[in-house]
Amino acid sequence: MTRSVCRTHRIRRTARVAGAGAAALLAVSACSSSSDTDSDSAGASSSSPKLSGQVTVFAAASLKESFTTLGETFEKQHPGTEVTFNFAGSDTLAASITGGAPADVFASASPKTMATVTDAGAAAGTPATFVRNQLEIATLPGNPDHVSSLKDLTGSGLKVVLCDKTVPCGAAAQKALDASGLELTPVSYEQDVKAALTKVELKEADAAVVYKTDVKAAGDKVTGVDFPESAKAVNDYPITLLKDAPNTDAARAFIELVKSAEGQRVLTGAGFRTP
Repeated sequence: MTRSVCRTHRIRRTARVAGAGAAALLAVSACSSSSDTDSDSAGASSSSPKLSGQVTVFAAASLKESFTTLGETFEKQHPGTEVTFNFAGSDTLAASITGGAPADVFASASPKTMATVTDAGAAAGTPATFVRNQLEIATLPGNPDHVSSLKDLTGSGLKVVLCDKTVPCGAAAQKALDASGLELTPVSYEQDVKAALTKVELKEADAAVVYKTDVKAAGDKVTGVDFPESAKAVNDYPITLLKDAPNTDAARAFIELVKSAEGQRVLTGAGFRTP
């Protein structure tokens, strides 16, 4: 029985670090004293755990389409897992997390809202920026009001919607307006970027300042208009494992998928920029 244990350890050692002296000494020690039970437990601890269970991801509303796709990919790669999402304004999500809402991963649309979580000690490790996003004006299909600049949104009679200033897309819009020396009074402030875009899709507003990714996701429901001031208000998107994550192993694996080449292809395909 001891011989079988030694062979298992030898194979494992070779696969990991062939010729490593310290590992060899440990393997010899294991041969002289390990029981069958010890061997089984050592094998279990040295192999990667099979991922299973639910992974709860709190993510900025602008990530809805791309993260939904990545969630489906993750479930296919790891049968037995289930990825559930809570998409909302980053400030709302951060408040929920610091208030004790159970979640494994937080992906924010700005470092400022991520700081709410890290400052509260609710993040595990240092958040990593995985994409960037830039603003664009969404108008009614065909742009019937002939909007061609940020300044055009200040014209009288035009119903414009912005994200609330506490939300990353709203803060970015205000930054662009300040950089241009413009003042804009919207007909409403919305709690997340999808809500702002929906106002235009439903023709309840003539235009909204949203992200390029949201304009792209809306397809022919809106028309996008670029404006140069958006380059001065680009948002970094950080992601982190949460300190009290119920499913740490699967959460780490999901984050790795997001940052992987495959994940980046999905995200850039949705209109995001690489960091």
